[in-house]
Amino acid sequence: MAYILLDESGDLGFSFTKGSSRFFTITVIFIESKRRLERIARKVHNTLGKKYKKVGVLHAYREMPITRQRLLKQLGSLDCSILVIVLNKSKVYSNLQDEKIVLYNYVTNILLDRLFTKKPIPLDKPVILIASRRETNRFLNENFKNYLLRQVKGNHKVSIKVEIETPHKEKSLQVVDFASWAIFRKYERGDDSYYNLIKSRIIDESPLFQ
Repeated sequence: MAYILLDESGDLGFSFTKGSSRFFTITVIFIESKRRLERIARKVHNTLGKKYKKVGVLHAYREMPITRQRLLKQLGSLDCSILVIVLNKSKVYSNLQDEKIVLYNYVTNILLDRLFTKKPIPLDKPVILIASRRETNRFLNENFKNYLLRQVKGNHKVSIKVEIETPHKEKSLQVVDFASWAIFRKYERGDDSYYNLIKSRIIDESPLFQ
């Protein structure tokens, strides 16, 4: 079994003068056992003080620098592959700016296409893709799942199952959140200190609409 964990950082707004991010990243961690990621999340969570533990979910944006470093250092030493697409939103075609769902699905499909082309581990076993839930609408989630299933099975003949979960329920998603945040911060803020902790695990870091 192989697992793909997917999350994003930034936003898909295009009102740059009103606070929209300049970049948007979609990141996947490709690994043979997601339990390794779950162990990292639990181990780092156990280092938190009591008032922080109450939240129950690690989120890179609101954690202390030492917590981010602990998690990313452990991820950097793990046998896994990280792939990311970096979207420079100022370069996105105007017709796609008004179709955020279409844009998100399109970018995710490109990322998966690059993953299955590179094949960092053999794909002769079933693959489970677990995406962090970004929509509350059940119809939109089902549409996203079905779109990816059609694209992957049609283009790569891979046996894949797509699930959409919350980071609270699927702890491995908490780790990919940190990875995506670290990469996003490199582009959005020009700070690569966190990115460098996982740089050795990144096998594809591709710009889009450059």
